[in-house]
Amino acid sequence: MNIYVSGLSYRISDDDLRQLFEEYGAIKSAKVITDRETGRSRGFGFVEMDNDDEAKTAIEELTGAEYDGKVISVTEAKPKTDKPRGGGGFNRDRNGGGGFNRGGGRGGYDRDSRGGGEHRGGGFGGERRSGGGRREH
Repeated sequence: MNIYVSGLSYRISDDDLRQLFEEYGAIKSAKVITDRETGRSRGFGFVEMDNDDEAKTAIEELTGAEYDGKVISVTEAKPKTDKPRGGGGFNRDRNGGGGFNRGGGRGGYDRDSRGGGEHRGGGFGGERRSGGGRREH
């Protein structure tokens, strides 16, 4: 069983995590997750145990326990899902920022204007300005 451990002190190493769980059973692996750029712990990690009953006992007994001055949370790890990377919402390839039909701070265009008007940033939540041309009602 794969176990997710959060709330870890930034001083905890892979070996420390392994030792914490070893008293509950055999450990297949123990890994504290670190930041790619700085190498510093991100405050969580994963422990893999062969025996599910031993893993469940470890989860029950260690959840809410204090370890190295911090209260940790221990749960069964959820399988990793393939989520698309990147942010944004609808039409994120237009330099506008912020979800569907919001305008944003850097631009985009005003689809609703007639007569050549453009939306050139500024404004919030769909505020539109049109330059030149006539609007039909």
